[in-house]
Amino acid sequence: MTTPKPDAGGPDATYFAFLEAKDWRIQHCSACGTHVFQPRVMCPSCGGDALDWVAPSGKGVVHSTTVIRRKPERGGDYNVCLVDLEEGVRMMSRVEGLAPEDVTIAMAVTARLAEQDGQTVVVFDPAASNQNQEGAQ
Repeated sequence: MTTPKPDAGGPDATYFAFLEAKDWRIQHCSACGTHVFQPRVMCPSCGGDALDWVAPSGKGVVHSTTVIRRKPERGGDYNVCLVDLEEGVRMMSRVEGLAPEDVTIAMAVTARLAEQDGQTVVVFDPAASNQNQEGAQ
């Protein structure tokens, strides 16, 4: 897979170029070690401009959630949520794989790339329960 070069359109354009290449990346400040999202030209923690693009773990926890109600003929209900990633950044997305009203605050989730209207987006699925993980050990 080819790694996109930084885009003249700025960090947002670079972020979307990675997604277009089916590669999800967020920024990481090499000066202070802080992960950064939304893409920026400077680290919000230290002001440094040495921001590298790294692959996040994909693990997160739902910080907040709401259900958007739509008529079934318009696609039905869906959720919108804020997810706190393991790296310490928060992003807006949605949780799939269960009814929108079943998404709860503090729910563990795992990211995956999905297609929406011809574009690659980051969505989340409920993570395996801790009981299942303990039973596998």
